[in-house]
Amino acid sequence: MLELLTGSGMAMAAGLNGYVPLIGLGLLSRYTDLLALPAGWGWLESTPALVVLGVLLAVEVVADKIPVVDSVNDVLQTVVRPAAGGIVFAAGSASETTAVADPGTLLQDWQWVPVVLGVLLALTTHTTKAVARPAVNTVTAGTGAPVVSAAEDVSAVALVLVSVVLPALVALLVVVVVVLLVLAVRRRIAARAARPLRHASGGPPGLPG
Repeated sequence: MLELLTGSGMAMAAGLNGYVPLIGLGLLSRYTDLLALPAGWGWLESTPALVVLGVLLAVEVVADKIPVVDSVNDVLQTVVRPAAGGIVFAAGSASETTAVADPGTLLQDWQWVPVVLGVLLALTTHTTKAVARPAVNTVTAGTGAPVVSAAEDVSAVALVLVSVVLPALVALLVVVVVVLLVLAVRRRIAARAARPLRHASGGPPGLPG
């Protein structure tokens, strides 16, 4: 159960920033005893992988703080973040020192299921982020983008740490994310439904006959 919660937290973090949990897994496995990556996932803690992921993270952090560019980046990340979510869910472990699933066995004995769950969780978080960001930019005239982005970066790092150290808290976070997604979708639907009404009643008054 704790392993599933750890994977869930990692996947949600990937929905905010696809590179944070990948780097987190690599660093935690390389420099701590909190988790152990088997040979199949060993590339995550290799120096070349960490360097490449670090560069991609730097680009993501900058792009996500620029209005309009952040929305374009969200579109591009629609593939990266869910894919990262599937990887980190499959590779996630509990707070105890535990060897995680080897990717070579993922297609055996239904071990591909965690990958699918990770993709769905990351996609859920990513969708919530992508839907909310244009609204934030509009309301704040773009000034809120760096603040919200920084908060998302901190949240992604915190999710990774909580997922490994206190995975039980992830259950509450899953509920919060689902609620936020439902609210965001409902607001978007309500806004679209209100547009025809405004167009119908907001036209110029007719000239008297």
